[in-house]
Amino acid sequence: MRFIVIDGLDGAGKDTHSRLIVEKYVSKGENVVFRSHPESDNKYGLKAKKALLGQGKKNKIKAAFYYAADVIRSLRLYYGKSDTLIFSRYLMGVTYLPLNVAKIFYFVLEAILPTSRYMFFLDVTPEESLRRISTRKETEMFENLEDLKKVRFKALKFTKGWYVVNSCGTIENVQKQIDIILDDLDQINK
Repeated sequence: MRFIVIDGLDGAGKDTHSRLIVEKYVSKGENVVFRSHPESDNKYGLKAKKALLGQGKKNKIKAAFYYAADVIRSLRLYYGKSDTLIFSRYLMGVTYLPLNVAKIFYFVLEAILPTSRYMFFLDVTPEESLRRISTRKETEMFENLEDLKKVRFKALKFTKGWYVVNSCGTIENVQKQIDIILDDLDQINK
């Protein structure tokens, strides 16, 4: 099974590029499952989303807890049950926590949860991220320039073993970069 992870800041294009990857493999006749966390099809994802729309320390803790539960639920239900499993948002969710806590959680989760050679971090400047998300109807607690800068700084510390793709360009150019990497990995893993 091919396990693809697409992570990055808000507005980096995670869901957009995940959907394009779904199309790529479905067109080859593969069975593909796509999960975008937090998901709206279960209580953990719904509670994570609700907490993300709130403010304050209590909501940050709730968001982290329910987000993790949503991801683990997806792993239990879908890991190993398709040709390709694609997660939009995965381990980098810990970067919304304070750095010392994020380090501990990242390395613990990386040790116990499945990882893959197919892990992508879509890197976008905080300014571009904010520009892209400014058109959304809802604003989550971390969607401001100061928090985006902090989250990006932390996230880039955890990208060892990830493919870091600059996603400030057009959707087409970013997807070309991703497709080249996917094709190379698929050749290696035949």
